[in-house]
Amino acid sequence: MTENLAALHRELAGVVQVGRELPDVLGEVVGIARRALPGSEGTSITLIRGEQAFTAAYDGQLAMDADELQYRRGYGPCLDAGRAGELFVITDMRTEERWPDYARHAAEHGVGSSLSVPLPFQGATIGALNNYSRRRDAFGQADVALGEEVAAFMAIAVGNAEAAARASTDAANMRQAMASRAVIEQAKGILMERYRVTAEQAFTLLTHSSQRSNVKLRDVAEELTTTGVLRGN
Repeated sequence: MTENLAALHRELAGVVQVGRELPDVLGEVVGIARRALPGSEGTSITLIRGEQAFTAAYDGQLAMDADELQYRRGYGPCLDAGRAGELFVITDMRTEERWPDYARHAAEHGVGSSLSVPLPFQGATIGALNNYSRRRDAFGQADVALGEEVAAFMAIAVGNAEAAARASTDAANMRQAMASRAVIEQAKGILMERYRVTAEQAFTLLTHSSQRSNVKLRDVAEELTTTGVLRGN
């Protein structure tokens, strides 16, 4: 594990950022991430700007296909990792219950398991690093640690580049991201106290409510914190 981390740090340290376009930098880092995680057969980075999410770079068509399945639905592990700032591991796409509709279609596209790591930057979450495998249970704790290292590097690269290019817009997006995460955490707390459930179970309740009502996760959380009502319950 230590050797793998050291090797990853050496590769990331060799990435030249000055004088390059951000997509080129992210494309190189995504390739590094895929090589660093033995189980990954497709790696991508999702960036979230306001309410819009898009794949900024990817290595492997499996990743692009899985990302697109989530964008069409407006939910899924990579989107929720980016919006809520939480890490999600799906060990078996065929039995996944947090995002059942997405998981069923992802399994039909050949995805067996996935690892979604949020990109944290200055107290906000600006997207997610996504890793997909055709095998079940392809990602363990060592992969999580490696993924978090890559995600931290990516977040800094993205944040610095966009802050320089669009300072005012970036600041507004950061504020919105921080507000979204805060209201989701508050809603989770309400559900944990109300139903005596864990944080993960509370998040699952929120995601299921979002999917059933076709309302964005943040809006479901905000309604719960404001009115005490969880849609669909």
